[in-house]
Amino acid sequence: MVRRIDITGAGSVPLTAWEYAAEPSEPTPQPSQPVGLPAVLLLHGLMGRASHWGATARRLAPRYRAVALDQRGHGSSGKPEGPYSRDAYVSDAESAIEQLHLGPAVLIGHSMGALTAWQLAARRPDLVSAVVICDMRASALGEQSQRAWETWFNAWPLPFPTLAAAHRWFAQDDPWLERPRPTRGGFFADVMTEGPDGWRPVFARRHMLRSREAWALDSHWDELSQVRCPALVVRGWDGELGRAEAQEMVRVLPRGSYAEIPDAGHLVPWDQPEAWCEALERFLAEVAGTARI
Repeated sequence: MVRRIDITGAGSVPLTAWEYAAEPSEPTPQPSQPVGLPAVLLLHGLMGRASHWGATARRLAPRYRAVALDQRGHGSSGKPEGPYSRDAYVSDAESAIEQLHLGPAVLIGHSMGALTAWQLAARRPDLVSAVVICDMRASALGEQSQRAWETWFNAWPLPFPTLAAAHRWFAQDDPWLERPRPTRGGFFADVMTEGPDGWRPVFARRHMLRSREAWALDSHWDELSQVRCPALVVRGWDGELGRAEAQEMVRVLPRGSYAEIPDAGHLVPWDQPEAWCEALERFLAEVAGTARI
């Protein structure tokens, strides 16, 4: 079961959060456990949406209050012309925790969402009990990377005539792909919406470029070192976060730990959902004293 909750972010931008509850047939906490479940806030990456976290959130729901947030410019949330700064994204997550009374919460972030998670943990340690950083680099990517993304965005053959055509292009026809990735096709198919002329993304690509610029041109090691709560760095073997940088991130984190997921690319939780959930559960059990789900 999932429930939509409308909240407001920084600058009164409307945001949509989705709370996942355990299905009646799923195991529930024992009566000896506190009535108020510990909370997790799931933050998707650039171009993602809250529903991408559905499988993870449902897995956690029997023992956690699991909430996924559509961040500004994404999903069902507001899509203003700006700002798409780091401060705006972090302030939105802060507002979500406060308005939904989630704190202190475990923040689980993928890619850009992971950066938001550790920046909020550094800024407001009172709101964050632990952080999961999935395939996000702390190093600056540089202007060339930003230009490459702009070129890639301009190459999208929009509109797609069918949803299947969108899936196929992102899974195998995209010339930027080294090899077919069906999971990638599904990821992007989930962020398409049908209009009078065909299928287009629910987000504006110019907003995504602005969002990416806010973190691609700067490094974020200092904020990482300020995260005092337990933190797990997760990387896929074929993801964007290299092993050497991931291990350095763990070293910089005062209470960092590390997990690698074999046969996974950047979309770790969707490439290898079972291995991802097992790594997540082990970490949550260690830091929160909860039993594995």
